[in-house]
Amino acid sequence: MAVKELQRVIDEARAQWDLHAVALLHRVGEVPVGEASVFVVASSVHRREALAAVAYCIDRLKATVPIWKKEVYADGSVWKANAEAFAAKP
Repeated sequence: MAVKELQRVIDEARAQWDLHAVALLHRVGEVPVGEASVFVVASSVHRREALAAVAYCIDRLKATVPIWKKEVYADGSVWKANAEAFAAKP
């Protein structure tokens, strides 16, 4: 389900900006504290278009892609949903 939504975000970005390439990746599995869990890359003839597309992609990912993560604490662990995505759904 998340892969389908990631592709939709990429398609939306391509429809808005003239991009040569765009990639949107969310890591799966354990991600150590301090490491990146999301990668967004865009290239275009003009820097401003690429930067706008990157900002759009990360904002749309947070708003629409259903991401679940397990946070581990010294006193236990908890599964958390991507709150932004679930708040944006009707």
